[in-house]
Amino acid sequence: MTPTPSQRASHWLAAFEAALTRRDIDAATSLFTEDGFWRDLVAFTWNIRTQEGRAAIADMLSARLADTAPHGFALEGEATEADGVVDAWFTFETQVARGRGHLRLKAGGSGDQAWTLLTTMTELKGFEEKRGVNRIAGAEHGSQKGRKSWLERRQDEEARLGYEEQPYVLIIGGGQGGIILAARLRKLGVPTIVVEKNPRPGDSWRNRYKSLCLHDPVWYDHLPYMPFPDDWPVFAPKDKVGDWLEMYAKVMEINYWGSTTAKKASFNEVTGEWEVRVDRDGEEVLLRPKQLVFALGVSGYANVPRIAGADTFEGDQHHSSKHPGPEGYKGKKVVVLGSNNSAHDICAALWENDVDVTMLQRSSTHIAPSKSLMELALGGLYSEEAVKNGIDHHKADLIFASVPYKIMHSFHIPVYDEMKKRDADLYSRLEKAGFMLDFGDDGSGLFMKYLRRGSGYYIDVGASELVANGSIKLKSGVNIERINPRSVLLTDGTELPADVIVYATGFGSMNHWLADLVSPEVADRVGKVWGLGSSTTKDPGPWEGELRNMWKPTNQPQLWVHGGNLHQSRHYSQFLSLQLKARYEGIPTPVYGQAAVHHLR
Repeated sequence: MTPTPSQRASHWLAAFEAALTRRDIDAATSLFTEDGFWRDLVAFTWNIRTQEGRAAIADMLSARLADTAPHGFALEGEATEADGVVDAWFTFETQVARGRGHLRLKAGGSGDQAWTLLTTMTELKGFEEKRGVNRIAGAEHGSQKGRKSWLERRQDEEARLGYEEQPYVLIIGGGQGGIILAARLRKLGVPTIVVEKNPRPGDSWRNRYKSLCLHDPVWYDHLPYMPFPDDWPVFAPKDKVGDWLEMYAKVMEINYWGSTTAKKASFNEVTGEWEVRVDRDGEEVLLRPKQLVFALGVSGYANVPRIAGADTFEGDQHHSSKHPGPEGYKGKKVVVLGSNNSAHDICAALWENDVDVTMLQRSSTHIAPSKSLMELALGGLYSEEAVKNGIDHHKADLIFASVPYKIMHSFHIPVYDEMKKRDADLYSRLEKAGFMLDFGDDGSGLFMKYLRRGSGYYIDVGASELVANGSIKLKSGVNIERINPRSVLLTDGTELPADVIVYATGFGSMNHWLADLVSPEVADRVGKVWGLGSSTTKDPGPWEGELRNMWKPTNQPQLWVHGGNLHQSRHYSQFLSLQLKARYEGIPTPVYGQAAVHHLR
């Protein structure tokens, strides 16, 4: 009788556990295909790391098997099979933690072998979140003199932390990433303060241009512990997101210091703690956390190009991050330098408000129509249909994480091949208008561009049609040569009249913040943040296998970088919070495979 997918997966897990128990590394690695992958999120490596191939897997096990003591591998639910690949979920334990994993099996000459294995830490034994049956009582029944209410205890904590008591973790940056990580740490009982230059949680969204909405769908964007309501818009407007973040920070009881600017940070080698000087609404405070997290988005400072004659311009010029909206520019001539998401959004809003707007496209851009992206790329994991099929965002996150970056592009290329066919008319008309299109260096489209370089794309929610039909004027393959008092001279010799120049020119690397707030030496010790080392445009090699410096130990002790879109902030904050909690509780955390620094800022 042919074994079922569940029987095949259970047999593999039993053989794998037996090999690990007797510490037979050769037997364990023989259960993988020659080019198999093992991606580990903290459980085995205290790192975020992918082992590529049997030799790398053997090296990791040689270093970590005895200390980790993995056991209890058990199939979770029923395995499935499609196109010759068995997909299975499982749970397991290590000496200090519980975990969940995913397995893809391929049939081989000597039996089933793992093509991809994902292991993730879900909780530390003895330090579980107090939820479900373990939730706190809240009320203290009985009689007690001098009893303080919940509000009084909360107010006492807010008054002490940062003054009489020091936080264990200080998070610099109170946008979505900082708020989400702080919520996880709160659940784990780790004293944490978030400092943010804006007055209120959510202001980093409220302060952006008026038309900004999320381009990712709601199913992709839930926050931990508190999903959006079931009538939340598919694409949430910026102010709605800002209000949700403010509410979330309050109800999750985050120690959030608004109107607070981090001035300088240094690591005290003697005390093993950071010394961070902040300005809290005019009051200078010295904080001494053990762990310092930079949660300043996915980018560094705004890239504003230095262009000859800029100081002579008599109109308004600003970076897209400072764009006030279109209302004040009616009847004016606006030049927008750039052709990615912000440029398209700003151009469309200007056109809607009767502004004469010209987009300057310097290099090719990937266009992904929103409807096609939803149906072809995201629908299987993040959609109402996926939820009906039993794939909520928790499961979807793990499925997404189970695909190693080394082969991820091969999963995406067919999606964008289909998109080219489905949206051929739009692409043809864009090219006739002079717009320079691409689908990434290898045809893998939007998400790989995002991971590799964090730029070079637009999720089309309507502006592409305005470019195609000429409503948004376009000059492509050009840059600004010189800025005159009331015009811009382009590199092809064309001169455009201009009352306003918007620089939709992106942002620098995140570790530019480190250079200013800590030191250039520490920034260089950490190295470039983001990118995979794919040797594609703006992502120089060598291959690194994971995003540089994100959510894992950096080469500067006790310094971490957290960020990404809402999906990444939600998913990877779990693993960063567990790394921080383990250190807070004094659990040994020997890091395997500390990434080398190949690129600086």
